[in-house]
Amino acid sequence: MNETTVNLLDKLENSHSLTLDEYRELVGGYSVEIAEYAAEKAVGIRKKIYGNAVFIRGLIEISNICRNDCLYCGIRRSNANCDRYRLTPEQILNCCREGYSLGFRTFVLQGGEDSYFSAKTVCEIVKDIKNIYSDCAVTLSLGEYSKEDYSAMFSAGADRYLLRHETADKEHYNKLHPEKMSFDNRMRCLYDLKEIGFQTGCGFMVGSPYQTTDTLAKDLKFIETFSPEMCGIGPFISHKDTPFYDKQSGTVEMTCYLLSIIRIMHPNILLPSTTALGTVSPNGRELGIKAGANVLMPNLSPRNVRKKYMLYDNKICTGDESAQCRKCLDIRMKSIGYEVVVDRGDFKKNKISTGEVDSDL
Repeated sequence: MNETTVNLLDKLENSHSLTLDEYRELVGGYSVEIAEYAAEKAVGIRKKIYGNAVFIRGLIEISNICRNDCLYCGIRRSNANCDRYRLTPEQILNCCREGYSLGFRTFVLQGGEDSYFSAKTVCEIVKDIKNIYSDCAVTLSLGEYSKEDYSAMFSAGADRYLLRHETADKEHYNKLHPEKMSFDNRMRCLYDLKEIGFQTGCGFMVGSPYQTTDTLAKDLKFIETFSPEMCGIGPFISHKDTPFYDKQSGTVEMTCYLLSIIRIMHPNILLPSTTALGTVSPNGRELGIKAGANVLMPNLSPRNVRKKYMLYDNKICTGDESAQCRKCLDIRMKSIGYEVVVDRGDFKKNKISTGEVDSDL
């Protein structure tokens, strides 16, 4: 193994911080052996905090209508081949009802930036969910709003907000998005969310077009300094109806390596093993868990809309019943020594030195 890269991983474990140049060297130092070394560290760290628990989030894809035109996304505004839909508040509550009976205690409302879902409408839906399922957490992943709107959603009872930063390099961001979208506004949103008190999640695609070792180093440094409670990363997968239709997908190997690095950097972070990982590789989600992830997000959306929420091609589990998907994940996790738990799965404040684990949020 490369001794320099090993030393950098050891340093990250001890200090939870590296310079930008060191992150660049760490990313560039990838090898199978180094990735195995990183994964061993990451799994050991996660087990000290979360044990063998894997938290499940019930994903409800509420709309594939989007005002944005991101160059990589299958539900981008310009995709005339996208069969659009929007769930009603009643349909969303029905998804929660089914999910609760299956043991889900977090619901994730995700969608394109659909103007129908104003802050007022989102707040009403969140209040309805919390009134019925007071023991559950609600995560929102609905894009960019004003700070005032985010504050209203938080006051309504939303617990978490996931907004991928996509890239921490402004020039790279501009290559992935149309001119009307702003890197600075995306960052403003993230810092607003954190200041308001949300358990906040960021994230990026691994292997996205024009991504380099330098841009990945910036992503890692941003995640270090921003210190999110959640971080969602998964391999880039192209969609046939986007400008990036012919771009190469990201790899499971690099995604898992970066998952390990992020776990070592932020030991208590909530780290999903994404559907995109399972799409790129049949056992991708298991590999993500074995690299240090501890969250899975099976789909609770109505079956008749799942194939319409196609951010990328060949997405898995679009035809599964929710119960079937839950049972499958239970079996898959047990096969690698982990247990899916019925729990909100909140971010925890870790005190590794004493072995004490406190609930933080």
